[in-house]
Amino acid sequence: MKRYGSLIKLKPEQQAEYLSLHAAVWPGVLAMIKACNIRNYSIFLKDGVLFSYFEYIGTDYEADMAKMAADPETQRWWAVCKPCQEPLETRQPGEWWADMAEVFHVD
Repeated sequence: MKRYGSLIKLKPEQQAEYLSLHAAVWPGVLAMIKACNIRNYSIFLKDGVLFSYFEYIGTDYEADMAKMAADPETQRWWAVCKPCQEPLETRQPGEWWADMAEVFHVD
């Protein structure tokens, strides 16, 4: 299992919409998350910044992320969420959410 954390800004004028969307995530999106070996997925909000955390239990992260990206319902979900978000200027090329390095963990 590998832990992942990432960050993105939430546009202040879109906060209510984003929170409403995530209060009732589409069942097909939730099923695809699980089908792509993601568990314990959480998104936190603080001062206009979203922090995403999840655990990956699969063996081929790139293939699972490609599977998710190819899913039509997930694509529609991202299309409604994307206008609410503003990527960090310091993200790496190709990232929407900026990946974070894990610096500490204890069980």
